[in-house]
Amino acid sequence: MIRFGIVGTNWITERLLGAVANHEDFVLKAVYSRTEDRAREFAAKYGVELTFTDLNEMAASDEIDAVYIASPNSYHAEQAILFMEHGKHVLCEKPLAANAKEVKAMIEAAKSNNVVLMEAMKSTVMPNFQVIQDNLDKLGKIRTYFSNYCQYSSRYDAYKKGTVLNAFNPEYATGALMDLGVYTIFPLVALFGKPNTVKASGHVLETGADAQGSILLTYDEMQASVMYSKITDSNLPSEIHGEDATMVIDHISSPEKIEIRYRDGTIEDLSIQQEMDPMYYEVAEFIQLIQSRENESKLNSWETSLHVMEIMDEARKQIGVTFPNDKQVN
Repeated sequence: MIRFGIVGTNWITERLLGAVANHEDFVLKAVYSRTEDRAREFAAKYGVELTFTDLNEMAASDEIDAVYIASPNSYHAEQAILFMEHGKHVLCEKPLAANAKEVKAMIEAAKSNNVVLMEAMKSTVMPNFQVIQDNLDKLGKIRTYFSNYCQYSSRYDAYKKGTVLNAFNPEYATGALMDLGVYTIFPLVALFGKPNTVKASGHVLETGADAQGSILLTYDEMQASVMYSKITDSNLPSEIHGEDATMVIDHISSPEKIEIRYRDGTIEDLSIQQEMDPMYYEVAEFIQLIQSRENESKLNSWETSLHVMEIMDEARKQIGVTFPNDKQVN
């Protein structure tokens, strides 16, 4: 049994709690919110008695073993390090931090305090991602990777009416790249490692947050291209192209249907049934790490998280997006 505290009482937290409702080793023990009323309201919904409005008190509590952090991106590193310094294991929502320097500091905190730190990237711990990895050799020499995550945000409607919500406020280290683009980049790095070059372009709003973009990444013998947007929709799948065949992935952020289409017209459906909600698998992986006394996931490794953030740092530099966190880290 792992006793969890949660930081962030929003829709993503509610979805995670729904996903792990039947996990026998997940026990929700404490809730943090900036206001007592919200903390008690959220806790009551899930039958939790312990609430906090002070993160330091929560981190020092003997009532929790681990914490799930789903606060705005700009707070991830500071909060995660606080909990790790108090011996708590940390499952932190993607992106892991606001920049690569923060990721490095988080990794060092995990090492020095001998605790688990894992980025809550669900796609790469889902069973069908293992299918992708296990069948890449059927494609022949791989030449290109294309992934896509474009989803129109209702918060853009608010923006057009003059209201700037967190999704388009760079003060919170957010925007299209951080919120959606990370889903296209993380699987790439998990499968093929860090690219040699990064070339990015994007549309930046008056707030300084990016609304959409695309990135071209090069490797020794292959190229990758990703596109992401919070102001348009796309129905395109993602693909990995080899000289012998193409792998088609329905949703890069949550892969459920995987096909290989060979040059002779043959189609091989590799999809396997995933019994659980996609977010179940990230929590299950995290709990398994704690129970086996491992600090780092092989699926969502520290190296992958760091390389992904280095790519996003470079992309932000090229399209002209900066966060307050960039100035705060020495």
